[in-house]
Amino acid sequence: MIPISKRMDPVHSDIRGPLFQEAIKMEAAGEKVMKLNTGNPGRFGFGLPESLKKALSEGLEEAVPYCDSKGMPSARKAICDYHLSRGLKDITPDDVFVTNGVSEAASMILNSLIDAGDEFMIPTPCYSLWSNSTYLSDGTPVFYRCDPENHWNPDIEDIKRKITPKTKAILVINPNNPTGVVYSRETLLAIAQIARENKLVVLSDEIYDRLVMDDLPYYSLGALAPDLPMITFGGLSKSHIVCGFRCGWMVFGGPKGELDEIKDGVLRLASLRLCSNTLTQLCIPAALDDYESTRQMIIPGGRIYEQRKATVEGLEKIEGVNFVKNDASFYIFPGIDREMFDFKDAPDLCMQYLHECKVLVIPGTGFDWHEDIRFRIVMLPYPEEIAKAMADLGDFLKRHKR
Repeated sequence: MIPISKRMDPVHSDIRGPLFQEAIKMEAAGEKVMKLNTGNPGRFGFGLPESLKKALSEGLEEAVPYCDSKGMPSARKAICDYHLSRGLKDITPDDVFVTNGVSEAASMILNSLIDAGDEFMIPTPCYSLWSNSTYLSDGTPVFYRCDPENHWNPDIEDIKRKITPKTKAILVINPNNPTGVVYSRETLLAIAQIARENKLVVLSDEIYDRLVMDDLPYYSLGALAPDLPMITFGGLSKSHIVCGFRCGWMVFGGPKGELDEIKDGVLRLASLRLCSNTLTQLCIPAALDDYESTRQMIIPGGRIYEQRKATVEGLEKIEGVNFVKNDASFYIFPGIDREMFDFKDAPDLCMQYLHECKVLVIPGTGFDWHEDIRFRIVMLPYPEEIAKAMADLGDFLKRHKR
């Protein structure tokens, strides 16, 4: 057998990993599984907004040829204008790269920024795209702790303790995946000050910024710290129900010229793949001008809002479960009292829940969280369906009490 590359050793894909493969086998055997493993609204009855349908149908011919490696001018201008409206300063369309999802953007930026031996600070829990992309770029992920006792805000003292001369950059995921929380302004300013004092590049993943509920204040980190070299990431996958379009971007901000060499590296990588999906790019101006279709999902009566309500109310009824109510997106990251139940670890809990209740959720270990037994729930089924899944979870946990 030909051996696999050693760089693949730490790479893990739990969202579509062993549990997902087990769910596929169960479905092939005729069992119906509720797959709450990935945030994929289009699989749960969410439809494409009319604004995007119109943009696609009217601009189809524009998407036939390759476009600029950075992206279509109209798309980059719309992205630039959007982030200017969110408080970023002194950016132009030339600072914008349109990518095939934030996944491609993460790979491009880390391969351009990180050398072998460089340390990249990443939150735990963390969306595993970022840790895996760090491994594949030969960097070293250093996980700083987010605190469930402080609304999952990053632990500032833990960040300070883990800074070393090898630290090159720090990642902030806000709103966070998998916890669904929005960080406080004070926390963001404290992270910015650490980056300032240690001359770190800041990567700010803000793809869920349009799915913040309850009129909660939200701050783009680049707006709070315009003096820092910073790359801000966004996309349409969740806010406009186009996960399969693979629509993402990154925006270079901060002092002019400081990130020029990194931008050149990203441009070279972007040129290798010629351009990102042009059909997707047709949608960007229309989507960023369409706040209403997104807003309707996150206000009382809207699907995301009501699905969160059903999930939270269900979890509140279960003895031995603890959680922080999410502020944004459609994720929540509950944990259990380890001493109360007979599970050996989070993957064991999730596998047994899958087999007994036909519901697929992802263990906290899949998000580089190892402190206690947690799992991420994707709150995308209709409210009555997610309420039943939570009731089933309660019955399931009762059966597994010590």
